[in-house]
Amino acid sequence: MNLRKSVVTIAAVVLCVTPLLSLPAAAFNAARVALPGPAGDGFGDGAVPVLIEQQLRDGMLAVDEATALFYRDRAYRPVWTGGERVGALVAAVEAARDHGLQPADFGLDALRREAARPAAEGGPARQAERELRLTDTLARLMRQLRYGKVDPRTLYRTWNFSPPPPADARARTLATVIEAPSLVAAVGAQAPAGDLYWQLQAALQRYRALDALGGWPAVPTGPTLRPGERGARIPALRARLQSEGWLVGPAGGAPDADLYDEALAEAVRRFQQRHGLDADAAVGRLTLAALNTSAAQRVAQMRVNLERLRWLAQDMVGDRLEVDVAAYAARLHLDGRLAWASRAVVGRPSRKTPSLRDSVRHLVFNPQWVVPPTILREDVMPAVARDPAYLVEHRLRVVDRGGQTVDPAEIDWMHPSRNGFPYTLVQDAGAEGSLGRLKFSLGNRYSIYLHDTNAPALFGRPVRAFSSGCVRLERPLELALLLLDDAGRWNAETLEVALATGKTRTVPVRRQIPTLLYYVTAGLDDAGALQLRADIYDHDAQVLAALDAPQRAGAR
Repeated sequence: MNLRKSVVTIAAVVLCVTPLLSLPAAAFNAARVALPGPAGDGFGDGAVPVLIEQQLRDGMLAVDEATALFYRDRAYRPVWTGGERVGALVAAVEAARDHGLQPADFGLDALRREAARPAAEGGPARQAERELRLTDTLARLMRQLRYGKVDPRTLYRTWNFSPPPPADARARTLATVIEAPSLVAAVGAQAPAGDLYWQLQAALQRYRALDALGGWPAVPTGPTLRPGERGARIPALRARLQSEGWLVGPAGGAPDADLYDEALAEAVRRFQQRHGLDADAAVGRLTLAALNTSAAQRVAQMRVNLERLRWLAQDMVGDRLEVDVAAYAARLHLDGRLAWASRAVVGRPSRKTPSLRDSVRHLVFNPQWVVPPTILREDVMPAVARDPAYLVEHRLRVVDRGGQTVDPAEIDWMHPSRNGFPYTLVQDAGAEGSLGRLKFSLGNRYSIYLHDTNAPALFGRPVRAFSSGCVRLERPLELALLLLDDAGRWNAETLEVALATGKTRTVPVRRQIPTLLYYVTAGLDDAGALQLRADIYDHDAQVLAALDAPQRAGAR
């Protein structure tokens, strides 16, 4: 009996719909065909699924693939049959601004107009198009919140972090969000969790408010200002710090305006600490640059770093070794806790440390340094051409393709072969070598790795962008023991004995955990407070431009 009823129902629908299928899409509005939908909703539910399927099949609208799969999985039945859910979508799109995204990317004005119209207005064809547009707006909003608007692969050729999941997985998430009790809350939950993301959101609102009030005054350039000094620039420094709340005026009356007093010095120290600078109260070039970064520029910085965290969120979980390039820092997370941290030296602006995902494959005790092609071509060869003693001073020897040492006096360093330099330059192992006593070999094809150093004094500097791209670690031996993860064989004493032999030796690691080299210009300090950093590689502007570019439907 049930089977016969189903067959009759299907036949009735087919008879009603079949004549429509031969019409062009525009003709559906004129036909005003409305098959019976749910009782009392006035929505042409019988025809609309057919029209949704046809519009998707014919590519009449450019939509995210997750949108198409979402409708396929629900037999193309509509979901936006009431006004309350559309109103919630409007609120979710408006809230995208709190994440540094652009509500205009989702057609906010048109969305508001749609929320004010009855769902059944205009006939089945318009209803089907409305369905697809609303669902696709939600799908794109969720994707931007969870994975970012910008595809980082278009900005960085080395980028290999985890991509967004396939469309079928995103379609399932889309279905879950649509059916959630609160659409706004479910959409907001797509954004990355964590203190840094939330603090960036709070800072975004704060800097927007300060920008709306006119920001803060600039501090004139000039010689370094130090506590105890007097000068015409001191009042401007005081006003700048008061404008952002770093300095509160004394209750007992105005201070000596042109004196750099202790209260002002303490405010400068707090400012420096929160901007990744030496907290020495000396207002030099770096501190002055941070002070004179405008509120509007800070708004942009918050937006850029919120976007970067969305790119990284999938990989910032579980065991991982992080190299936070702009913070000059490395951290190892094991079993849900911070197991190790170290200051680091990273690539200078002309030899940037790339952003990439990798893993430590093995350790090399007392590594030799084979000069990479870029350093050989751009640094070493010109230096040898100017000063033949350069090779001796840097303990470099020339080796031919057969492994034999070559007399550098026999080489024309001014005019190398057009077919390429046929030699390799090698620096023998030793504590004085460029790699120090320990190398952490990664698997990438860019000759980027982590290592010890023969120049530990650099770790004491506030700006530590000095390398040719690789990462130097201040505390490499501790990291080595954690990655070796073999207490029965390796401890601080046995590792030191192995290194003291001076012999080059390759040792596999037991913990091959993800190694993440990434670039963000905001982070958390040791106390968990938001810390803003200098954009040492000038990457922020490129990300901001991509973030502000209009996005068409169906993109990313």
